[in-house]
Amino acid sequence: MKRGTHILTLVSAVLIGSFSNLFGQEGNEVILVTEGNRSIETAYRQTSQPKILDTVFPTPTTSYPLLSINYEPTFEIPKIEPAKVNLQQKLPQLYNGYARIGIGSILMPLAEVYYNNGRSRKLNYGGHLHHISSFGKMRNVAPANFDRTNVRGFVGINEKKYSWDVESYYRNQGLHFYGFPNENANKDSIAQRFNTFGLKGGFHSHAHDSLGLNWKLGLEYRHFNDKKPKADSLKDWNARENFFAIRAGGEYKWGREIFAVDLDILHNSYKYGVLKDSIPGGVNVGLETKNTIISLKPSISTYSKNLKLKAKIGVDLTASLGAKNKVYIYPIAEVKYSLFNDILIPYAGVTGGLTQQSFKKITDENEFSLSNVSLQNEHKAADGFVGIKGTLSKRIGFNAFISFSHVKNKALFVTDTVYSGRNRFNVIYDTMNITKIEGSIYYQLKEKVKIDLIGRYYSYSAKNNIFAWNLPQVQFILRGSYNLYDKFILTADVSLEGGRRVQVFAAGDDVLEENNQYALKMGFLADANISLEYRYNKRVSAFLNLNNVAAQRYKRWYNYPTQGFQAMIGVTFRF
Repeated sequence: MKRGTHILTLVSAVLIGSFSNLFGQEGNEVILVTEGNRSIETAYRQTSQPKILDTVFPTPTTSYPLLSINYEPTFEIPKIEPAKVNLQQKLPQLYNGYARIGIGSILMPLAEVYYNNGRSRKLNYGGHLHHISSFGKMRNVAPANFDRTNVRGFVGINEKKYSWDVESYYRNQGLHFYGFPNENANKDSIAQRFNTFGLKGGFHSHAHDSLGLNWKLGLEYRHFNDKKPKADSLKDWNARENFFAIRAGGEYKWGREIFAVDLDILHNSYKYGVLKDSIPGGVNVGLETKNTIISLKPSISTYSKNLKLKAKIGVDLTASLGAKNKVYIYPIAEVKYSLFNDILIPYAGVTGGLTQQSFKKITDENEFSLSNVSLQNEHKAADGFVGIKGTLSKRIGFNAFISFSHVKNKALFVTDTVYSGRNRFNVIYDTMNITKIEGSIYYQLKEKVKIDLIGRYYSYSAKNNIFAWNLPQVQFILRGSYNLYDKFILTADVSLEGGRRVQVFAAGDDVLEENNQYALKMGFLADANISLEYRYNKRVSAFLNLNNVAAQRYKRWYNYPTQGFQAMIGVTFRF
């Protein structure tokens, strides 16, 4: 208590002294001097540690208890068939030579030889020789002997960027104009012989780039003549012909379009006898025909991305230079579309063209023609067609179409009544509309069985003639082959043809008269042939050919019957 009294007295004295000094001083400055004892609370240290608060909270792991199930697996080992290894050569052995010889029942010898170089990627050369002749007799007609000999040689080079080839050929053909009933006729007086010599070559480029330009160039020369008279004074009174051709073209592919152009220059010179002269005491007059055809064909082809649609359009600009100069324009338009992965392919188009006529073409179609004939180019103003083709299965296919064409200067063969004893044919020309309907179907079982059937129907509407002389209205062709163990090869074919009419010059039985023209209906043509080959080994085989099995002496041309049944036997071998 005393201690508290002393503290209070001290505080009072200090305060009184302070106030006395305060009031005793002058001015605003106050000076206070004192001492004190202040107590401060004891500091305490925090023991907690700082923490970092993370905003990503861990995901709790969920566990599922496994059920205790016992399952005993089983195993089955499948059987694997043993592998079969077929050991064979990648490429079959090739032989350089092939020969065939035979003899027929009517004294008909046959000889044929092929030769080719071995397997080569670049070089290809070879030759071919063929001869067949007949010395047999035919009943009730003049001697009908004939012979044909062909010789051919070729060579070619194949490179990556180009290829070229050259070929030469010679053909000698002898025959007789036997179309009259005289078995004892003089052979030399009715003999004819054709000689053909030709040389041709070509060059082709092969650009592998899809945008590359490919071009081609071909040259051809051919000489053709018939038999010269024996008399020296008549040595010029035969037919001779020279043909020369230049064929060039190029194509350029741009995307799905192919731009192409073809240029053909064809020149034919035909001469019979001496121009502006005649045979002494005869009616034959010298003839000379020169004709040049220049044809330019630009076109564009295109196809769709999936190759289902293909189309081509262009124009054919043709000039005919000769006795009369003419220019023709023909359309080029074709289109086809694939349905159901090539099961059905409908197609259609319209074309045209000018076909150069020549003495050789006439004799190729009818070897009994006159030597002094008129040559006129065939002018097909328009040829439209529409059809459909496809496959019925992997072994069966078909094709069917119908076409309509308007043709000027269509060549027709009629019996000659001026320069021969009606055993040769002259050529006349007419304008006509031609309708053609054709259907075909084929079956093929690998290389074992092959069968095809073709049927054609023609309708003719001629301007000046009541019928299209010697042209058929219906045709049927059946062909087939059968390979038995690659040991026996059987082939057969049957040809049927009907509706042909020939021009005659007098009324008679079965002769139709109309517009002062006489027409005789020809018989139905039926021809069947069978061939059997036995392969003894890979190099030697034997064959048997049976021709005209029906033994029908049908007439391909008026007064010209064919041989009856014929048989030929022979052998072939490779070397």
